[in-house]
Amino acid sequence: MDRIILIKYGELTTKKGNRKLFIDTLYKNINLKLKKMDVVITRDMSRMYIEYDSSVEDIIISKIKEVFGIHAFLIAHKTETDIDSIKNTVLEVLKNNISKDDITFKVETKRSYKKFVMDSGEVNHAIGGLVLKNFSNMKVDVHSPMLTVHIEIRENNSYVYLNEYKGLGGYPVGTLGHGMLMLSGGIDSPVAGYLAIKRGIKLDLVYFEAIPHTSLEARSKVINLAKKLSIYGGEMRLIIVPFTKLQTSIYKNVLENYPITIMRRMMYRIMEKLSLRFKSLAIINGESVGQVASQTLTSMNVINSVTNIPVIRPVACLDKLEIIDIAKKIDTYDISILPYEDCCTVFVPRHPIINPSLDKCLEMESKFDYESLIDEIMDNLLILKIDENYEEDKYNDVL
Repeated sequence: MDRIILIKYGELTTKKGNRKLFIDTLYKNINLKLKKMDVVITRDMSRMYIEYDSSVEDIIISKIKEVFGIHAFLIAHKTETDIDSIKNTVLEVLKNNISKDDITFKVETKRSYKKFVMDSGEVNHAIGGLVLKNFSNMKVDVHSPMLTVHIEIRENNSYVYLNEYKGLGGYPVGTLGHGMLMLSGGIDSPVAGYLAIKRGIKLDLVYFEAIPHTSLEARSKVINLAKKLSIYGGEMRLIIVPFTKLQTSIYKNVLENYPITIMRRMMYRIMEKLSLRFKSLAIINGESVGQVASQTLTSMNVINSVTNIPVIRPVACLDKLEIIDIAKKIDTYDISILPYEDCCTVFVPRHPIINPSLDKCLEMESKFDYESLIDEIMDNLLILKIDENYEEDKYNDVL
């Protein structure tokens, strides 16, 4: 029997006029994932089909599980579109896939090819009778079956399958524009990036670095987080921002409880400049309401006031345990808890302001020439291209 992976689009089918764009982008993304595999991928407006060498089936499935825009996928058995071929395929599939224990089942037929000689109900009845005749341990249960025999009847070929696997859902990466993620070494921002990618946003990553106060180990930690995100989002730019001089000026010129607020305002100013340079439509970060002093609603309001670029906070209304659960799912948690501090944690004041005043922020910022420092930063960015196979030794060569 010919085996084929059949992909269901799910949410993409709601896109009407833009549906072709979403399906074409998903097709491109799957091709990139499987570029080293001997596969043939075809598509129509309701399904995508992957023909492959069965020896690499497990690898292909593992890659498909990393692609956003897939509602579900399954291993289908391709057959000719006539009832005898379909019957023979059903018998062969069941013979190879069911146990001798008692099993309840039902048959579900989708007849896209309306010229087929039998309608869906007639096919269900014929196949159900065939199964009962050939497998004495199987009984019909149309409400809560242990097993469903799926049949899809199409003009050129038909398909028989049993199990359906859940995909990641969401939208294909690149269909909803370009955003920039403020990526620290913590738990929250990689999760925020993952959730943004799920909604079809193509990401660049921005890491604020304050060497020698932060270490090269902290940078390497962020690179490894970027590699994890690239599994889902494809190749990404990692923009490393040299923040030391500006951060030092902040601590010299602001009140003891205000440096985090002013630092975040400076970061947002830099993010706006980066967004304009790299044509990003949104700033994305891992802020969660109330989690730390800079993430109260008052603080967010004061910090946000320096930019007109939309700011998306995917984890804003999640609690820490919910964020940790996602971090473990995407395999970033163990990297995030490594003990290397970033510039957001290395200089945290004992009592950071919870409800900062915008007027005080403006007054303190007027005491030093932050604009020149930001211009200097923009002239000295380090930009790396990261994918899931990025090698640390190449990175060290850049240093």
